[in-house]
Amino acid sequence: MSATTTPAHHRRKGLILFLLAMTQFIIVLDASIVNVALPSIMRDLDFTQESITWVLNAYALTFGGFLLLGGRLADLLGRRRMFIIGAVVFGLASLAGGLAQSSAQLVIARGFQGLGGALIAPAALSIVTTTFTEGEERNKALGVWGAVAGFGGAAGVLLGGVLTQSFGWEAVLLVNVPITVAIVAAAPRVLPESRAEHDGPRALDIPGAVTITGGIGVLIYALVNANSAGWGSGQTIGLLLGAAVLVAGFIAIESRHRAPLVPLGIFKLGTLRGANVVGLLIGASLFSMFLFITFYLQNILGHDAMRTGLEYLPLAIVIIISAGTASAMVSKIGFKTPLVIGMLLITAGLLCFSRISVDGSWAADILGPSVVAAAGLGFSFVPVTIAAVSGTKPEEAGLASGLINTVQQVGGALGVSVLIAVASGSLPTGAQPSPEQLTEGYANAFLVGAAFAFAGALYAMFAISSKDSKAFVEASAAGEAPVVAVG
Repeated sequence: MSATTTPAHHRRKGLILFLLAMTQFIIVLDASIVNVALPSIMRDLDFTQESITWVLNAYALTFGGFLLLGGRLADLLGRRRMFIIGAVVFGLASLAGGLAQSSAQLVIARGFQGLGGALIAPAALSIVTTTFTEGEERNKALGVWGAVAGFGGAAGVLLGGVLTQSFGWEAVLLVNVPITVAIVAAAPRVLPESRAEHDGPRALDIPGAVTITGGIGVLIYALVNANSAGWGSGQTIGLLLGAAVLVAGFIAIESRHRAPLVPLGIFKLGTLRGANVVGLLIGASLFSMFLFITFYLQNILGHDAMRTGLEYLPLAIVIIISAGTASAMVSKIGFKTPLVIGMLLITAGLLCFSRISVDGSWAADILGPSVVAAAGLGFSFVPVTIAAVSGTKPEEAGLASGLINTVQQVGGALGVSVLIAVASGSLPTGAQPSPEQLTEGYANAFLVGAAFAFAGALYAMFAISSKDSKAFVEASAAGEAPVVAVG
């Protein structure tokens, strides 16, 4: 028995995966856990109907804006080091949020939570891709990763409901504190330290970091604020133009910098390009799904926070099962087919959700579509993550993981903004909407979400290379890195 296949070696890898998966769980969890607590937060901290969305948006803004920088810092300064720093920031921000006495304090704390998550997420995914051997071993690890990430979104609503009902809204933030303390204590003993190994310059691209972080931050701010400011307003248009200028400046900087934050050559990988476009559409279609399901259950069916949370349990279970199934399928048939199947299942689930009725029920209107959409999430999230990092060099692990996380966050912000605008489009101005009007708006939002998912299925079908997917299967069987298409 070789040194690399001893039971102790496998146990150590299992501990590494468990710690990283638990961290990913709380990061994704925190993007959704406050959903069912929003009415309580609104009452206690005097938020308005418009400003309460910033409890969600502050997290998305900093998380999406700093992900690429977080990935590069992990590659340069050490993945374990940035993982620990991010966990400390995340834990302290959670404590500050749970103790917040005003709306401003809570929004600022949520912003720092997002910053901590942006440092943790790419570092953690990089450690997964550099610790586990290319092929079946890594596929299984990424399958666990994908299952935990998908489960975190559903479990956030489940846990948020239970904690809010039992202990108050503060508990949805304070629950992170003991978990992050345990993670920070265990990380130095469990996680290996690694950096990008290459012969080129190791300087941090400050101009590139500033322009891309600013560009993504301004873009997300424009999207999440467009509903209150107006999509055609000078503010929204100006912010979108500003984001475009910053991104264009970033591209110009990267093409000339001796040690670019994002080497533009990485986009020659067709598989990586395709995975990121599909990842954007997954975020656009799915992130808002949890929000509108919660709205329907509470605002139309009248369910309380505890019951709403428990009604997400079947969805969470199906995500775990489907992600494990997708992981096994990827090793045998490649990432393309499961990804297409997943996106079509998401499409079908959202189409079913669009048939909700004002006099409906959880069993009739939510349970079935939840199971279908959850299966689609598991089948799509795992292969798109594997495709996004497949074929990249070890020194590009942080970059590739930062990219897929970033596009999903931008897609989520885009989806939430567009679908809230769609849901609000048929509501009366200056009057209390009726349950029928609210239900119609939610149904329209689900329909547009289904269109995003179907676009993702079509893109995956025609733009992601079947040849790359087949090469991945052959490389997995041989335990080698796949040769992916360039161009």
